[in-house]
Amino acid sequence: MATTTAMSNNISGSSSVGGIAWGGSLVGFTNPNNTLGYRTKRSRPNNDKDDDDARDKLPSSIVVQLKNREGELLSTSSIDVPTTSSMDQMSQLVHQLKLQQTTADDDDDDENKRVPYTFYATIGNDEIEITTHTLAEFFLEHHELLSTEDTLVLTYQPLAVFRVRPVTRCTDTMPGHTEAILHVSFSANGKHLASGGGDTTVRFWDTNTNLPKHTCRGHKNHVLCTAWSASSNNTFASGDLNGVLILWDPSSGKMLGQPIKAHTKWITTISWEPLHRSDSPNVERLITSSKDSLVKIWNTRTRQCLATLSGHIDSVECAKWGGEGLIYTASRDRTIKVWATKDVNNDTSSTNDSSSNGLGKLVRTLKGHGHRVNSLALSTDYLCRTGPYEPGCSNSSATSKVNSLSSPEDMRKVALERYKKFMSAHNGGEEMMVSGSDDFTLFLWSPTNDKHPVKRLTGHQQAVNHLAFSPDGRYIASASFDKKIKLWCGRSGTYITTLTGHVGAVYQVAWSSDSRYIVSASKDSTAKLWTLSGTAAKETLPGHADEVYALDWSPNGSTVATGSKDRTIKIWKH
Repeated sequence: MATTTAMSNNISGSSSVGGIAWGGSLVGFTNPNNTLGYRTKRSRPNNDKDDDDARDKLPSSIVVQLKNREGELLSTSSIDVPTTSSMDQMSQLVHQLKLQQTTADDDDDDENKRVPYTFYATIGNDEIEITTHTLAEFFLEHHELLSTEDTLVLTYQPLAVFRVRPVTRCTDTMPGHTEAILHVSFSANGKHLASGGGDTTVRFWDTNTNLPKHTCRGHKNHVLCTAWSASSNNTFASGDLNGVLILWDPSSGKMLGQPIKAHTKWITTISWEPLHRSDSPNVERLITSSKDSLVKIWNTRTRQCLATLSGHIDSVECAKWGGEGLIYTASRDRTIKVWATKDVNNDTSSTNDSSSNGLGKLVRTLKGHGHRVNSLALSTDYLCRTGPYEPGCSNSSATSKVNSLSSPEDMRKVALERYKKFMSAHNGGEEMMVSGSDDFTLFLWSPTNDKHPVKRLTGHQQAVNHLAFSPDGRYIASASFDKKIKLWCGRSGTYITTLTGHVGAVYQVAWSSDSRYIVSASKDSTAKLWTLSGTAAKETLPGHADEVYALDWSPNGSTVATGSKDRTIKIWKH
């Protein structure tokens, strides 16, 4: 494919090391290569003279003002910093200013010192992430839009402290299914792995030994969709081609109650209510969407249908229960609908007035796509999936930390605290959504506030299969039949880069829990590992004998599971 987004060489890093003077102290250290950057400088003809002039006019220092995502200033006065300052030295400055303001104990101070930051520069009405090595390089890249005589407003955002190691080798191949595997997924705590497919069974696997635990029979047709709840009981739900919904206990492998005839046609999506939004300590509600154009809200304890959402006029392809208490549904009728739930509070969304607080009441309809809408992704997906479980730790430590809580109610409170902390630090309190369609485009939405899209994202040359926000909400990855993966800014929708390497359609993508790696599954029988700093795959994960349909990266970051048409599951580790 002759892509219109060919990338030029990254800006070379400066070898100079600068210090940041503030309050009479000098902080800073040698700058390692920045592996988190995504913006690249595009070559422009006959611009060498302009760059030389800008370099000659660049002063030795600039004035900056630092603020967090909530708009709170870190210092009441502006700060004069050298233009040679690296982003690591800017992080050290943030640490020092926070240290002067904090009254916490030494342990908390040590914890804060380990937190890395990324910085966004405010240019006009846009925020652009600084991914060059130094401020000087950023000014040279954007010298036409910036003035060194003005105060540069920088917004700092924390990054993941932990680092996930890239998966590079297959450690286990797990046979058992007798037909193609359509879904593999890890539970919120990473203790369980489940799979479903064309052989009508749901299978649970031991993540420590990679051996089968339970083979669950109850479906009479293909298992098309599955979902884990984030509550302490880790209930698993599966839906099939006959429109039947079944709940499972992963510990015993037993069916919870009798199968529910949920829809007249096949079920396309299952989505649980996020734990932090639940009225009960254990999540009891979920939604199902179907080819019959309906979406239903279920109480899994009473096994009753609480509401039927009947606004679409064609098959509902995807449904999400968002972190702000809204339900989002995407349909073949080219629309996305936003629905209210009973627990939507006025303080979580500016549009959630008393008239829209009824369960299943239509809030707004989002229009823009010219063909059926295939996929949705939310910036809060990872938080809703993991609930109280912190990423970046082993299964045992994550489990022991949550088990130390006295009750499921405590787990719900921890999930709510995690969600609030994430929203204030990363998303500015706003839940973003991206949609993908057969019209080859994506739309970025702020669905809690506006029915109009933030931006239309173009570049794919065939239908968009799958979308995924990075866990920190900074990036969007889109997979397409055009054999490409594209990366976009999760806040503005700005195009970042195209990842090329697959020779068949890309079916699915998954992020590592630290948002530094992407893994993709393809029709070409391979999975590939990608970083954010290049367009070529870091690793190719071969071994499957047929198309790779299913993919998941465990929340603790240690394991990737792939499921294939060859009827096997492969486990990949570092």
